[in-house]
Amino acid sequence: MDHLDARGRRRVVVTGIGLVSPVGLTREENWGALLAGRSGIGPITRFDASDYACRIAGEVKGFAPALFLDRKEIKKFDTFVHYAVAAAKEALAESGLAITEENAEAVGVCVGSGIGGLPLIEETHKVLLEKGPRRISPFFIPGLIANMSSGLISILTGAKGPNTATVTACATSAHAIGDAVNIIRRGDADAMISGGTEAVVSPLAVGGFAAMRALSTRNDDPAAASRPWDRDRDGFVLGEGAGILVLEELGHAIRRGAAIYAEVAGYGMSGDAHHISAPSDDGDGPFRVMRNALKDAAMEPGEVGYVNAHGTSTPHGDRIETIALKRLFGEGARNVPVSSTKSMTGHLLGAAGGYEAGVLALAIRRGVLPPTVNYTTPDPECDLDYTPNVARETRVRAGLSNSFGFGGTNACLVMRAV
Repeated sequence: MDHLDARGRRRVVVTGIGLVSPVGLTREENWGALLAGRSGIGPITRFDASDYACRIAGEVKGFAPALFLDRKEIKKFDTFVHYAVAAAKEALAESGLAITEENAEAVGVCVGSGIGGLPLIEETHKVLLEKGPRRISPFFIPGLIANMSSGLISILTGAKGPNTATVTACATSAHAIGDAVNIIRRGDADAMISGGTEAVVSPLAVGGFAAMRALSTRNDDPAAASRPWDRDRDGFVLGEGAGILVLEELGHAIRRGAAIYAEVAGYGMSGDAHHISAPSDDGDGPFRVMRNALKDAAMEPGEVGYVNAHGTSTPHGDRIETIALKRLFGEGARNVPVSSTKSMTGHLLGAAGGYEAGVLALAIRRGVLPPTVNYTTPDPECDLDYTPNVARETRVRAGLSNSFGFGGTNACLVMRAV
């Protein structure tokens, strides 16, 4: 097997996947729920949301941080770090990659968060107001900073290679994975633990997104609230969780007999240069990021058999992504299955790209496409094959995963079968 790609670079593959989300606490729980079309969205329980316009979210249920962290460590870090550690440990265990004194410098970590420890900021601000500055925990700053997931994963696993993080809003973890791929391609590491994490089902986050009128207010029917491309969609649903991959140079994975999900063949980036939170009406930024990712992979649009879309369930965003997909695939656009797992998990913000990259790798490896649920009333402006409501068995040689973020930042990953 050729260990270099068409552009002469080291090839990078996925050998481990760890997932935490509102529909499951492990990779297999998540995969089973997605294929069953099961929603994880319900009434908010983390705080009293009775006065909020949006009173629903995708909360992670039943998570026990003590399974992954010492009790003293749990108190030091906000929940987004807990989720990252859990997903990273699952991914690393599945990959079978042992980090030793001999290879530690060749294994790195790149895990991002779009917002970081906002709940811890909210809680500590209350402490400041009620008890004064001397009662602020010395772990407050380390516990909330966005790169602490990478830092703690490195500490716990002994990975001494590149240790970095990305913060690009809802494109965060797709950029993290793409950056990790490039680190391996250029030889700065043989393996990277990479993805994203988020946990901001909190008063300020829900209130802030609601103030933008970005959230669904279908409070009386939470499971049906996230409905990408459906005519009656009214905004996204806030979710939380983590998606972490173990990425390896192909030869490194083969030599140690690792099972391979898929190759990360391409990575694209683009900027909208348009608006702080909305893409332009022509979908130029999303189109260019997909084009750039395929160029990086030395592939043509006709080779793509599936798109795990950004698909947030916002009226404007879903329409613009559809326009971009049509521009990319041309006359063949309606023949390419597209789906949004956000219809079940809600929008995991900075964790979305890592989670959805894991889903794409699973879909390629296992030959099943997760559905877009709640697709009941077609929108005339959104007229592609959105894999409505039922999972679909089909062999896919290659697929895309899209992530777009506030500030006009876009990321796209291309994966293909090995």
